Amino acid sequence: MLIVIPELDEEQAENTVERFRTIIERTGGEAGEVNSWGRRKLAYEIDHRSDGFYYVMEFTTGERTLTELKRILRVSDDILRHIVVKLPPAYAHKPLPEPAEVSG
Repeated sequence: MLIVIPELDEEQAENTVERFRTIIERTGGEAGEVNSWGRRKLAYEIDHRSDGFYYVMEFTTGERTLTELKRILRVSDDILRHIVVKLPPAYAHKPLPEPAEVSG
């Protein structure tokens, strides 16, 4: 999951996510469908920002590529937060969940 800074427009945010998808594929990994949750309010402010663009992408890659990808995510100015979670084999290639609607 990636949270992209809100100062970008939606197209720029998607290009940022696509850049990471390209890194995965060029290094021999396989990137699945990107699920855009759109612009959402953060649970708490991060770097004086109260919202961001949320994206979820399932991918497979080797350990070396994963280490490099995490390094790039940490230093990227366009990424507010990220998390990489290893899914159990039973979850592989299932459709990604849709975001829950927030009311209020």
